[in-house]
Amino acid sequence: MNILTLFLCGDVMTGRGIDQILPHAVEPRLYEPWISDARDYVTLAEQVNGPIPRPVDLAYPWGDALDELTAAAPHARIVNLETSVTVSARPWPDKGIHYHMHPGNVGLLCAAAIDCCVLANNHVLDWGREGLADTLAVLHGAGIQTAGAGEDAGAAQRPAILDTPAGRVLVYSCGHASSGIPEDWAATAQRSGVNLLADLSAATARRIGEHCRAVRRPGDRLVVSIHWGENWGYPIPAAQRAFAHALVDLAGADLVHGHSSHHVLGMEVYHGRLMLYGCGDLINDYEGIGGHAGYRGELSLLYFPRLRDDGALEALRMRPMRLRRMRLERADAEAVQWLQRTLTREGEGLGTRVVTLPDGGLGLRWS
Repeated sequence: MNILTLFLCGDVMTGRGIDQILPHAVEPRLYEPWISDARDYVTLAEQVNGPIPRPVDLAYPWGDALDELTAAAPHARIVNLETSVTVSARPWPDKGIHYHMHPGNVGLLCAAAIDCCVLANNHVLDWGREGLADTLAVLHGAGIQTAGAGEDAGAAQRPAILDTPAGRVLVYSCGHASSGIPEDWAATAQRSGVNLLADLSAATARRIGEHCRAVRRPGDRLVVSIHWGENWGYPIPAAQRAFAHALVDLAGADLVHGHSSHHVLGMEVYHGRLMLYGCGDLINDYEGIGGHAGYRGELSLLYFPRLRDDGALEALRMRPMRLRRMRLERADAEAVQWLQRTLTREGEGLGTRVVTLPDGGLGLRWS
């Protein structure tokens, strides 16, 4: 059996404070109502967990995650990059929060050997369509594939195709307005933008299947990566769950990779296919921001699903991480147990439970 191992995670937000500690920082000016200098996010983080060296090397934010990636040896590495990669000084008007990373820091993604960045999210156009064009050019120039955004609707709807020793992986990226994506960010036949879903209907799921069947070959595994939902809270809306199921039944998805929530959500296995409804954040500059402490947003997971030839889930292993001093480190035993209990509780109605593995990781069990 030809088993495919993937690396998936939650949001990778490398702008603002993260960008400011890297070798090539953009102009730190912000247009937020409460903070006007991105370096203040670094200061807030230092007040919580201690000094952060500056500048750090481009691998620094990944920290212990790099060793975990090496050990897992995934065939493909896919992240939701929720940051514009540009030096543009023209933010999207009246948006409130804007993320951008200096193009000189794209090596941060290369340090983790990222194969594909999904971009259908609510920050990739923070610095306008000029910023999106820069983002696409920089990522492609670094050898990183993209999905979910492009120069027109056709490009935004086109799946990325990742060739691996275990077979091809198609990555289809889309976003929903529930995650905060502005309606006028949607790509059209005449303008660039993101692949913004009109709704979560069966007809929309069928259209996604049509886009993918145009390039899909026998044996390809299909990952549908979707940015949706609120930032905080565990309940999974019935419409999202129904749409995830429709992506399997009507679009042929083998894995649904959901993100936008700032903390991990429960998981499901539907007809043998993994449903990750919300993967939380992985890298961000939220460390010094108060509120929502009960959700443990500083904790995250590296997801390593193993898919069989037919796309069915064979196993899911997860490595718990904690973000501290803007660097990922292995979560301690208390945090691992908290994640295990929380995900088992949230998976109860979804037919899943999470167990602690002998190596300190977590594994998924399903009925």
